Amino acid sequence: MTHAEESKSGEARLSDDIPTLEAEAAQLTLERERTAKRVRELMEAENPKEGIYHHKEIFELQQQKLRLDVDIKFRTNKINRITLGIEEGGPSEGLEKGFLF
Repeated sequence: MTHAEESKSGEARLSDDIPTLEAEAAQLTLERERTAKRVRELMEAENPKEGIYHHKEIFELQQQKLRLDVDIKFRTNKINRITLGIEEGGPSEGLEKGFLF
């Protein structure tokens, strides 16, 4: 599948290169930290007495932070699968032997 086809399908394929995955995870971690810091700043800036609320921005940033958490976890899991030599998408060993678990 080419990069253009991946973009159209919405399924971006992660690299099989551990240093690349580690670099991406580090970049995403920095972005997550900046997002969390911005959420804290907006929460501190709210003033209910004066009617100053940032609920929409806070909610959107929290969603972004959760998305970043998932992206980091995907990369960490991919690194672990590569390190352990586990093939992607194949049936588990138990299923091949007729066991569900």
